[in-house]
Amino acid sequence: MRELVVISGKGGTGKTSILASFAVLAGQAVLADCDVDAADLHLVLTPTVRRREVFRSGNEAVIRPELCRGCGKCAELCRFAAVLRDFEDPRGDGSSRYRVDATACEGCGVCVRHCPHGAIEFPERVCGEWFVSGTRCGPLVHARLHPAAENSGKLVAAVRQEARRLAESEGFDRVLVDGPPGIGCPVISSVTGASAVLAVSEPTVSGEHDLSRVLELCRHFDIPAAVCVNKWDLNPQMTRRIEGKAAAGGAGVLGRIPYDRAVTAAQLEARAVVELGGPAAAAIRAVWERFKETGE
Repeated sequence: MRELVVISGKGGTGKTSILASFAVLAGQAVLADCDVDAADLHLVLTPTVRRREVFRSGNEAVIRPELCRGCGKCAELCRFAAVLRDFEDPRGDGSSRYRVDATACEGCGVCVRHCPHGAIEFPERVCGEWFVSGTRCGPLVHARLHPAAENSGKLVAAVRQEARRLAESEGFDRVLVDGPPGIGCPVISSVTGASAVLAVSEPTVSGEHDLSRVLELCRHFDIPAAVCVNKWDLNPQMTRRIEGKAAAGGAGVLGRIPYDRAVTAAQLEARAVVELGGPAAAAIRAVWERFKETGE
């Protein structure tokens, strides 16, 4: 089984549009949307959810009001200002009532350990959910991280693990991963152990800089990497510069994708670019033919 990952140094480079086209061209493969902070592959593939699972990670403090005596020790010790005083003297005995702001709570457990009345619980935190869905291109594993929730890297790992399990149990020989942008923890969790990575860039100064960081990350983890430049014809000179730097850094240059209004039309119709046709579709097909042979 081979796992091919499409990433980019920044958002908005066309990574998801390219991956959706790869999913169509692959025929049948297991798909994984690892951009759990802002998943959007489902907007193109219109999946039908077959299974839904809660994602739990870390802990959060919860004050039980019936046990709290309003001493304020938790608020005094909290370094993240997550313990708030609601109002004073709710019982008429001079005490105060406190609560925990779940968004601000870092789950350190200091308040739990030092509460003199044992009034603070420390349950596992619900951070989001993940899904297994059916699409016209094969099974899709995707997820949604709750607003302000942490541990997106762990959720990405859960998505990839389930995608691999599906591929093995249902006899698929390829997993296609839509990775998150950037080089942070979710990206690292998306690419480690992958067969090959395609880094999508755009012909701008920021695109060149961000691509350099992505390729450095791939070299660090010894993952075969290749590059394609999207909307290359907007700045041919910068495109040549990016391709030159990529080749010098040991990355394969798989092709160029021109600017094409058909890409926007495909998005509006919830279809992959290659399902609509046009110059960009032809270029994506060519990139796919080269990319699927990498990571052997």
